[in-house]
This record gives sequence, C-alpha cells and structure tokens, in this order.
Amino acid sequence: DSVWHEVAYGKNASYRDGHHGNALLSRFPIVKQENEDISAHVFESRGMLHCVLKPGPRMPELHCLNVHLGLFERGRQWQIHSLVERIRATVPRSAPLIIAGDFNDWRHKANRALIEDLGVVEVFEEVEGRTARTYPSLMPMFRLDRIYARGLRVHDARVHYAWPATRMSDHAALAATFDLMPRRAR
Repeated sequence: DSVWHEVAYGKNASYRDGHHGNALLSRFPIVKQENEDISAHVFESRGMLHCVLKPGPRMPELHCLNVHLGLFERGRQWQIHSLVERIRATVPRSAPLIIAGDFNDWRHKANRALIEDLGVVEVFEEVEGRTARTYPSLMPMFRLDRIYARGLRVHDARVHYAWPATRMSDHAALAATFDLMPRRAR
C-alpha cells in the first residue's frame, strides 16, 4: 500500500480453495471499474476488467483493461470481438488506453486484430521489435502475454523473470513505462 494506493479486482471464478480473476494496482485514483464475464464456455471462467484512472488534475482519464482470454481459438476470437466492441462503445478515441493480460495468443491473431481495429501498439514490438516471451515463467518460450497502448508514448518495456515471481505465476510478469501528456488549458 506504499506504492499501490488503489486496487481493483474482478473475480472470474470461485472454487473450494479460493478464487481467481483480474486485478489492477494503481498509484492513481481509480474512478470507475467494471468486470465483465467473457467466458466462451462453461469450462473456462474468463473476464475483462475495465478501470478508469485519474492520473492528475490536468491529465486526461486513462482507460485500462485487463484480460485473460481462453485457450481455444474460437472462444478467443469471440473474446477479442467483445474487447474491441467494449472499447469502441466506452472509450473515447482521444482517450489514452492500455490493454494488458494473458491473451493465450500463440498465432498472433489477436495481436493483428487489436492493432488494426483499435489503432494500438504492442509495447514490446514498439521497444524490442517483437512480443515478449512469458510462458512458462521458469524458461519462457511462448509469447502469450501482451501490453497494448494508444495515446501514450512508450519509454520502456521489460519482462520480470526473477524469483519469487516465478512462484506466484506460471507466466513471467510484464511491465511498461509510459508518458501521458497533460491536457492543454483552454
């Protein structure tokens, strides 16, 4: 709580020993949050957490979406469509946007669709020239996790392979640093 003053959590599944879902940690106020069930079938509980942050008094609101997409191609295509439609309906084209999460997108189909449909950049492609290897966390080979942005300047993108993160998830953690431009006074 010394760094992350705000927390949003969207529970996607409950089971006997606990639950799982998507979370957003922020040092900026979260002014709005909504978790949407985007499960494509009963065998996988998946969600899309949409938060709106207020970085500062003269700064535009920042829309952040956190997703965990399904393992099966057909369901993933429907989930990507739902993500695109939600953004088109709720995020102004001029608003800064970050989309991050586990896309389970081995063949980069979601990558192409998001870039073409939403005008976002994949931050690791922007910085490193290719998406990051994140799975499995101990020896990453697959590029399943992504961070996309629009209306922000990408400064840096990193993959965290260090212990104890490998104990907390079977995916390596991604991080990116952005510049958000203040709104001009009118």
